[in-house]
Amino acid sequence: MNAVVVEEAPKPPLKLDIGCGKNKAAGFHGVDSIQFDGVDTVMDVRETPWPWEDDSVDEVHSSHFVEHLTNNERVKFWNELGRVMKKGAQARIVVPHWSNACAYGDPTHQWPPMSEWAVYYLNKAWRDANAPHAPLTCDFDFVVGGSWEPWLETRTMETKMFAMGKYINSYRDLIITITKK
Repeated sequence: MNAVVVEEAPKPPLKLDIGCGKNKAAGFHGVDSIQFDGVDTVMDVRETPWPWEDDSVDEVHSSHFVEHLTNNERVKFWNELGRVMKKGAQARIVVPHWSNACAYGDPTHQWPPMSEWAVYYLNKAWRDANAPHAPLTCDFDFVVGGSWEPWLETRTMETKMFAMGKYINSYRDLIITITKK
């Protein structure tokens, strides 16, 4: 008698939009602490562990959420991302740049605002050499980018870099892409 082999259909990629609010990214599973339209999982990500298995998440998007977390909550957030993301998976994190008034204008933003330096702490080799006291367990490679205020968008890169170093409200958002090692 021949055995019947039942093949399991491959699971679709698990893509989380953490702190999505009313603006869940297309094709993502929306996660927020408030039941807005489009939110698929209502939960407070400050509570750990998250409900996803280790190494189960293919991609993460989070726009204008992380700045609402305290420093201790950010540590938990980065550690949980490191736990649930698959090796090679990427997360795109968007926060207001520390030098822009939007980082300070919202009374629900937590201190300190995020800067480019934050991502170094997400890399284990850098932490081992420079900040072994940091209570992070994640290990990410990173690329840092950002967006400019409209008055600078058409200017030369030289002008943009000068403005970023000398003037507040030049760089609008810090856009961090992290890849799990």
